[in-house]
Amino acid sequence: MKDITIDYALRATWQAVTKMYNEEARKFGSTMAVGFTLLSIDPKTGTPSTALGPKMGMEATSLSRILKSMEKKGLIERKPNPNDGRGVLIHLTAFGLEKRNDSKATVLRFNEVVREHVSDEKLDTFFEVTDIINHLIAEKKIY
Repeated sequence: MKDITIDYALRATWQAVTKMYNEEARKFGSTMAVGFTLLSIDPKTGTPSTALGPKMGMEATSLSRILKSMEKKGLIERKPNPNDGRGVLIHLTAFGLEKRNDSKATVLRFNEVVREHVSDEKLDTFFEVTDIINHLIAEKKIY
């Protein structure tokens, strides 16, 4: 076994993926965070603003800044939630939907390239390991 820790391998890999996505997003005048947000909004029915943070694993203040920026750029619009008079639904604009498709294509291309270089068996093991790690964390068995 190599002398690196599991958390280091996860962190270093995620940082490399983040850097790659941000470099790609920059070509479109965007960021990975905006792309991730676009992909997290239901393109047909919109998404309640209160559901986006937990869905994306983001704090409300960070998400609020991203949503304000996206609204200024014309990517999203806020509409009253018909099921909850106090709530707001985040909807994609036509421009937002176009940029969502760009983000989706980038993610699918990343997955395609990885799948070309990693066997299904190894990917199954990878996903099994990440599921176990997430379960151990959720069950507070790690610390």
